[in-house]
Amino acid sequence: MFLDTVLTRNPELVDAATALHRSGAVPPDTYVMDLDAIEANAALLAAEADRLGLGLWFVVKQIGRNPELIAAIARHIPRYAAIDAPEARILHGAGGLPGNLGHLVQIPRRALPEMLARGPETVTVYDAANARAVSDAAVALGKVQDVMVRLEGAEGTVYPGQEGGVPLHSLAAFAAEAERLPGIRIGGVTAFPCVLCDPVTGLPAPTLNFHLALKARELLEGRGHQGIRLSAPSATAMATLPMLAELGATHGEPGHSLTGTTPLHAIDPSQPEKPAYLYVSEVAHTLPDGRPALFGGGFYPRAHIRSALLPRTGLRLPVQDAPAENIDYYRLLDAPAEGEDVRVGDTALLAFRTQIFVTRSTVAVVAGLSSGAPRLTGLYDAQGRAL
Repeated sequence: MFLDTVLTRNPELVDAATALHRSGAVPPDTYVMDLDAIEANAALLAAEADRLGLGLWFVVKQIGRNPELIAAIARHIPRYAAIDAPEARILHGAGGLPGNLGHLVQIPRRALPEMLARGPETVTVYDAANARAVSDAAVALGKVQDVMVRLEGAEGTVYPGQEGGVPLHSLAAFAAEAERLPGIRIGGVTAFPCVLCDPVTGLPAPTLNFHLALKARELLEGRGHQGIRLSAPSATAMATLPMLAELGATHGEPGHSLTGTTPLHAIDPSQPEKPAYLYVSEVAHTLPDGRPALFGGGFYPRAHIRSALLPRTGLRLPVQDAPAENIDYYRLLDAPAEGEDVRVGDTALLAFRTQIFVTRSTVAVVAGLSSGAPRLTGLYDAQGRAL
């Protein structure tokens, strides 16, 4: 999906990833991350958001909750949106400041005292029961916690496994109950996804969920709530920040833009954010019909992979589809043409949309590419633990 963009915009990363694999410094099933590019992307996003008067909460699940990358991003975007409690702990340990907790996954009630004690700006709640749990935990800590109401997504917009939220028609009743809780204040509304890129053109546009959030904020302001935040996550990037500001969002949640890997970046290599990672594998064996098999472990079902580059020969081979319900022990390429040389152990480079935290991949962080002095600074697992 992004291989051409990486080859065009970040050939230094291609060379570094190839050299690291050939030397044995990184194994197959490794994401090689360009630390300099990720930090530069964060700086770009922070400056543009500041110009537009927007707040940002950065998201790191897609890059493996990596402490080196978190620290680099947080130098420019200090506050994070943690999708769940385990991620919040890693972000906190790496020096990030809590912005929005429970971004996609509710904070378990037994973890609330720990999470609230860190002083998040807001905690997302999907229903009255979770609002009561946050209130109880806040009261026990002697504080009042802002909560962000997650709205039920518009029909046809909710991804499986992400169901939940307050329906717009029930928001007034939810607010009436929340207003009686002593430990919380309604401080914002959110929905997911609020922005999506067209699958053909890559161009971003607001979804029906964005309009639901605008209506929800209007309803809450009509009840006397002041300073209501509106976070509009998904596809937050340099290309979408002006749209968020124009439509009335207060916050965006950059994730894939930090690595230059939104759908728009796959189609338009001239986007300001620089592509910042490659997936490294190698040829494990060849089938009798000539199809090479790559080591797997990091192939995300929604990756939209098109081809793999074999740097030893410069050969590009199409990547064959694989059903999501199967474990990706290997991934097959099309058989090379007669006379084309593919060998066991050959490096293979791919670039596609990923969510590293759900893989079993290694993450390699490389610094110094922007100055021509690349160095491997660390190897980590997909949850950010040093190897």
